[in-house]
Amino acid sequence: MGRNHSVHRRFLAFITIIFLALLGGLTHAERIKDLASVAGVRSNQLIGYGLVVGLDGTGDQTSQTPFTTQSLKNMLSQLGVVVPPDVNPQLKNVAAVIVHAELPPFAKTGQTIDITVSSIGNAKSLRGGTLLMTPLKGADGQVYVIAQGNLISSGFGAQGADGSRITVNVPSAGRIPNGGIVERTVPNPFAHGKSLTLNLHTADFTTAARLARTINRTLGSGAAKPLDATSIQVNAPEDAAQRVEFIAVLENLMLEPGEAPARVIVNSRTGTVVIGSQVRVKPAAVSHGNLIVTISERPKVSQPQPLSEGVTTVVPESDLAITEEDNRMFLFDPGVTLDEIVRAVNQVGAAPGDLVAILEALKQAGALHAKLIVI
Repeated sequence: MGRNHSVHRRFLAFITIIFLALLGGLTHAERIKDLASVAGVRSNQLIGYGLVVGLDGTGDQTSQTPFTTQSLKNMLSQLGVVVPPDVNPQLKNVAAVIVHAELPPFAKTGQTIDITVSSIGNAKSLRGGTLLMTPLKGADGQVYVIAQGNLISSGFGAQGADGSRITVNVPSAGRIPNGGIVERTVPNPFAHGKSLTLNLHTADFTTAARLARTINRTLGSGAAKPLDATSIQVNAPEDAAQRVEFIAVLENLMLEPGEAPARVIVNSRTGTVVIGSQVRVKPAAVSHGNLIVTISERPKVSQPQPLSEGVTTVVPESDLAITEEDNRMFLFDPGVTLDEIVRAVNQVGAAPGDLVAILEALKQAGALHAKLIVI
């Protein structure tokens, strides 16, 4: 027992010295914690179906949502209350809801988590309601959390007698802080095996290679090896306590990640354009001009000639005017940067929509050294 304690203390001293040395050596880098995560350490999605009661007349209209009445009858029968089959309660203070939550990694039995409740019927508001006991299941069909409690909804709605209404935020959804109690733990492979795997949040060969080199410089040659652009395998202690200390040091190591690929992201719905810092263009000349076409309609009264037995008619008359703005052509020099691209486009008064057209034209001409992504 004393020998194991001594080994543990030497291990902690070793990794502490390495940790302090690295903090003093790197100042313009990022932590492994911010770039990657340990494989297997993940959250799990949970979902369940339940009832919210105690609403102030803003619940489901049971004539249009029969599943709400059916669910209430089933619940009452489990509590010893039998509702005759020919009775269809017209309830206004009950709403059928979907309850969902995220079970964090290493969650233990008895701990509490936050849950979200959303109406699936035609309830107008869940404000002031109470969620009855609802089991939340995982993808394997097992119950992991039991949810219950009073809802907190930031939404609010009001309606007048003439049908006018106003709604603030979303009153048909709410949250219950600490409203779910963990009843089952999720098996985790964290403490098994002689190695662990780090998965980068963004796949990049350069970052993966640099991360492996950083770990090898710290722990010794062969301690880590990149498997692909995302995963890096690292030798780790088999003892659970030492593995926790090992990862605590590992995730705080610093390295300079690889630069992101050159991309231009265009949101076609909002007109937002994001240009990466690595975007470059070849020599190209761009001319930007707006052609404005104005069509105005003026009705004209046409009178018949005397004694012609004609009738007075209204004849449409159109005026067509074309105006072209006089904007100058600008030239892109070889390898210009993001700042120069934006400055040149702004000089000709291009709007975001015009900028998209210019970037697409540069891409078609083979002058844009970036991947153009339209979302």
